[in-house]
Amino acid sequence: MAELINMNTAAPQQLNPQDFLTTREAAELLGVALRTVQLWVEAGTLSAWKTAGGHRRIDRASVDAVLKQQSSARQIPASAESVKGPFHILVVDDDATMREIMVTVIRSWNLPVTVSTAEDGFAALLCIGETHPDLLLTDLVMPGMDGYRMIRHLRAMPEAHLIDVIAISGQDPAEVFRAGQLPTDVPLLSKPVPFDKLHALLQERIAARS
Repeated sequence: MAELINMNTAAPQQLNPQDFLTTREAAELLGVALRTVQLWVEAGTLSAWKTAGGHRRIDRASVDAVLKQQSSARQIPASAESVKGPFHILVVDDDATMREIMVTVIRSWNLPVTVSTAEDGFAALLCIGETHPDLLLTDLVMPGMDGYRMIRHLRAMPEAHLIDVIAISGQDPAEVFRAGQLPTDVPLLSKPVPFDKLHALLQERIAARS
């Protein structure tokens, strides 16, 4: 068996071939691109090692854990989380009340959209890898993977380069932009959410795509 070099976790002393996958095998099981698997390894979402020859091996247990999370996400009732339409908006916020408010308000505008939700950056990346939304409406300060980190990963995903992003935060906008943590093409809305501005931004994005 090839010698294993630690990447983001300690390699077991003895490895059964059934305990690990190649990057391509992991991508096929998860239904995402190879680059997405690589990003999840770098983020620590998937455990992996490199062989002495430089080949990445993914821990099957960590892949199974992500598959379980994907399965749980699919069990969310569609009536509670989405509205019908061709333009897909993904709302990301760790506050369940805020997610519900956002979905309810967007539905009230009768726009030709579908709205789905995610509770943090990691859950959002799973959804993005599967459904490829047109627009991401995200909070910035969240536990686990926050909005800043999620956006950086999103920009590195080849299959997600066309996704628009609108950020929402209670942080001072001047401080956010001075820190340079947001791409220059990502507009920032303050909390409480100025829904008139959000409505106008969504209309612009929908018109541009249509």
